[in-house]
Amino acid sequence: MTSRARDLGTYPVHLGMGGRVEAQPAFTGMEWYEDYARRVAADGTEGRLVSMHEFTGDWDGWEMHPAGDELVVCLAGEMTLIQELPDGVLHSETIGAGQYLVNPAGV
Repeated sequence: MTSRARDLGTYPVHLGMGGRVEAQPAFTGMEWYEDYARRVAADGTEGRLVSMHEFTGDWDGWEMHPAGDELVVCLAGEMTLIQELPDGVLHSETIGAGQYLVNPAGV
């Protein structure tokens, strides 16, 4: 039997309505997200993207999910997550391998 295993860093998945798991095309860069949004639009705010990225340095920008929480998991090493809370206060927390933080919707 041929392996059907995929690398999550290359091929994200969508968790859709009714417990569906839908493999996605290879991640190609920021434009990929627009195409993803069109592919899964019918799931509205209940759909979830599961992806994995490797970073070796600080991000140079901020991002926020207005309609749903985001789960941030550190798989190896450690990372510092800086969250801008609704009152404008910045919360900084360092997590290590196997730990996670939640970015609530709007943070």
